[in-house]
Amino acid sequence: MKKAIVIGSGFSSLSASCYLAKAGFEVEIFEKNDTVGGRARQLVKDGFTFDIGPSWYWMPDIFDKFFNDFGKKTSDYYHLDKLNPAYKIFFEDDTLTIGDCMETICEEFERIESGSSEHLKRFIDQAQENYDIAINKVVLRPGLSPLELVTKDTVLRVDQFFKTISQEVRKRFKNPKLVSTLEFPVLFLGAKPSNTPSFYNFMNFADFGLGTWHPKGGMYEIIKAMKSLAEELGVKIHTQSPVSHILVSDGEVIGIRSQGKNQIADYVVSGADYHHSETLLDQKYRQYSEEYWENKTYAPSSLLFYIGFNKKLKNIEHHNLFFDTDFEKHAQEIYDNPQWPSNPLFYANFPSVTDGSMAPKDSETGFFLVPIAPGLEDTPELRNQYFDIVMDRFEKLTHQQIKNAIVFKESFCVNDFVEQYNSYKGNAYGLANTLRQTAFLRPNLKSSKVKNLFFTGQLTVPGPGVPPSLISGKLVADLITKEVKR
Repeated sequence: MKKAIVIGSGFSSLSASCYLAKAGFEVEIFEKNDTVGGRARQLVKDGFTFDIGPSWYWMPDIFDKFFNDFGKKTSDYYHLDKLNPAYKIFFEDDTLTIGDCMETICEEFERIESGSSEHLKRFIDQAQENYDIAINKVVLRPGLSPLELVTKDTVLRVDQFFKTISQEVRKRFKNPKLVSTLEFPVLFLGAKPSNTPSFYNFMNFADFGLGTWHPKGGMYEIIKAMKSLAEELGVKIHTQSPVSHILVSDGEVIGIRSQGKNQIADYVVSGADYHHSETLLDQKYRQYSEEYWENKTYAPSSLLFYIGFNKKLKNIEHHNLFFDTDFEKHAQEIYDNPQWPSNPLFYANFPSVTDGSMAPKDSETGFFLVPIAPGLEDTPELRNQYFDIVMDRFEKLTHQQIKNAIVFKESFCVNDFVEQYNSYKGNAYGLANTLRQTAFLRPNLKSSKVKNLFFTGQLTVPGPGVPPSLISGKLVADLITKEVKR
């Protein structure tokens, strides 16, 4: 039996481990932290439960397909609720509520801009076609060759790789609130809408067409489900086991070193940060130079606050976006001229609004996120300064006092991403999906310098986000399985 070692235990690593175990490999996971999940870990404190990483459950079909591949269903492991409303957007002078179906979303668009619902229907129809092509065809290719992008469907849409989301949205919609609403989902892909190919409008179908869901107990329930499935398949998981070196002999991987011991394997897959993974190799075996990494466009980092409130909050939903400041300016301060934002947009998540299990009775679990450029200076003073900015704006826009209801607060920022996840420049979401960083133009799943060494996760194919990470794990397992059969 061939043995595979997987570094890290985030979504892509767990996915790869399950597929490799199913294909007959002996699989062991080595995770540096004390719990599995990578960036999708959990904080439980004083009866409050926080997802400290991903908090949006989009593209339910991808999760369904993953578990179906093992003869399972998501409902074997966790309970899903569709959120209604999906989320709320706060502007300076109004709020916009996104319902759980196109009919209610169209009504809301009409309220803001007469005649916009017809444009929206056409836009989402196109987005649905792109979703079908992206998810069922393009995304399932391993990014080894430019020809993978050339299909009958993509050739007919080649112009959509050279136009941007921003151009497509602004051609159809004039009201800035609607523009922001339609441009926001691509922030999950980690790039400015003006730099993201319009083909990626399939994220708008994921949003409006498929809806926003919540696993009861939080996103960590998916990690627990994948861990359980991996163990059912025979995967051995070692936590508190950082990897200090990837072992290579005569250009072929032979295993890893963890806690001073060599662990031998036929294949190694790293789901840890790609840049960090290459530093575990001797210099001559690294594919990409420091200059290569320095010149890439990264998805944002984040300043996060996890707050327990001793009362129920008013005028909020489960997911809330605060777009009461200049969207474009904040984007420039992330991508064009990296600096701490002068007037940040932010996101607030209160899972206890729909899921009572995530906070004590008559209390609220609050998770606040400010997107920032990776690599910024991160100090306690800056964190406190932005905490005050966010709390003041939140109180003003939701018309309530909340600072006096705070039981505790914890923060997480650039330094923590580096320290806990070995994240390059403390990025939160990996490499941005710009045209020059799509598919085969991303760092490769397979090492070009070390035989039987592979990579998975958000810095490689297909890209950032939880569903793409599940797919990344499948792609890398498929590549390894084909190698063995040769």
